Amino acid sequence: MAPTYDIEHLLLSQHSVRTVAGVDEVGRGAWAGPVTVCAVVTDLSEPPAGLTDSKQVSAARRPPLAAELAAWAVGVGYGEATHEEIDALGMTRALRRAARRALEALPVRPDAVILDGKHDYIGPPWPVRLEIKGDAASISVAAASVLAKVRRDAYMGTIGCDEYGFAENAGYPSPLHQEALARLGPTPHHRLSWSYLDDLPQWRHLKQHRDPLAGEGQATLFG
Repeated sequence: MAPTYDIEHLLLSQHSVRTVAGVDEVGRGAWAGPVTVCAVVTDLSEPPAGLTDSKQVSAARRPPLAAELAAWAVGVGYGEATHEEIDALGMTRALRRAARRALEALPVRPDAVILDGKHDYIGPPWPVRLEIKGDAASISVAAASVLAKVRRDAYMGTIGCDEYGFAENAGYPSPLHQEALARLGPTPHHRLSWSYLDDLPQWRHLKQHRDPLAGEGQATLFG
């Protein structure tokens, strides 16, 4: 089924809610590159044709659909957390940073947020409504999922490292990526705190470990 505005209308029926943003992320499971979050506010008008969860939109269709969505939406905000931030903070805190950056980049401050998934990584002061498979249910979240995917994929295609196939796999562990990583080691774009390094004896010494006693933003290297 195509996404609808049912969740948006439910939230807008509350007296204190006049603006709703849909939020989604991409890059959480990648081994390299940033995590990207997009926040979208609409005027509840009919979205561009074919809008649905980004995973259900073909790779060829996603960029033109993203351009249509950017022109159609009332507001679009993006936020990234770099691979360095992911290593230093862990994924949950890095996602929180990226999501807040996306929400703060919107031209209007939403009174409520629809967040795809079952874990609220945004937190106060944003009122968050969690929605499992929200990118398939909510038009706002579906738009955010497509825009986030296209933005991050485009970035990953610009950073080189052709042997790793980032332009095709966007930093996810494809066979080509895994083979290059085992042979050549991590690039400056890899997340060095992740467990894939445990399976690479010749590169294991590069692994970073967050020090839970050092405070936010600290990472240490152990041999």
